[in-house]
Amino acid sequence: MRALAPWVARERWDSLESRVARNVERLLQLLAEHGARGTFFTLGWVAERQPAMLRAIAAAGHEVASHGYDHRRVVELEPEAFREQVRRTKAVLENASGQPCVGYRAPNYSIVAGREWALDILVEEGYRYDSSLFPITRPGYGYAGGGRDPYWLERPAGRLLEVPPTTLRRAGLNLPAAGGAYFRLLPPVLVRTALRDAERRGQPGTFYLHPWEIDPEQPRFEVPLLTRVRHYGGLAGTWRRLERLVGEFRFTSIAESLGALGAAEA
Repeated sequence: MRALAPWVARERWDSLESRVARNVERLLQLLAEHGARGTFFTLGWVAERQPAMLRAIAAAGHEVASHGYDHRRVVELEPEAFREQVRRTKAVLENASGQPCVGYRAPNYSIVAGREWALDILVEEGYRYDSSLFPITRPGYGYAGGGRDPYWLERPAGRLLEVPPTTLRRAGLNLPAAGGAYFRLLPPVLVRTALRDAERRGQPGTFYLHPWEIDPEQPRFEVPLLTRVRHYGGLAGTWRRLERLVGEFRFTSIAESLGALGAAEA
């Protein structure tokens, strides 16, 4: 979504065909076939327009968590605007799904150095965990020095569990291996190896995928070549890769993992 942002203004979103519900339904079917559970980080904007989709996610036993309201990155927001976003989205998601919303993931992992105040606001607004601090160094996002496995953040506002996206440690570097374009465009062994590494450490690996990434028939926008590769590349093969991955590993939601991490009462 971020790759297309300069060419698809938010003001146009309501005028475009919505394909998210059909893609989510397909994902729910795949997860059900394998007895898998997941966490669906959802925009408040989407939840307001697709409440039946949120009910279906919750009814299937999955977790609904916050992805912000309209995919604005944290670096684009001042503290009070961020607070309004996470508060509004939490209320919308809880109303639509009928379950508590305790987790947050920033659009484009955009809680970066200097924006840690966002973590305090999450604690103050009733969130129990964050999954935004990607421990890598790259243009646009990344939280260099962050932990690779789940860890506690001791913030002025209180404690918050951080559940970072999966990385693969090689040659002293953390390589991004959590999903998304890294899953679509790079050899699938990257993500599988990273998840196996986490398994050997006795830690949960965190994998992510957007519903649009299993939709190779989605409408195409006229965008520059690099953006076209980044957003549309690999779409035709993503579903096959996902089927294999879900069949190879045991997946559960982050909320369910909290108990295994000894965080259920945090």
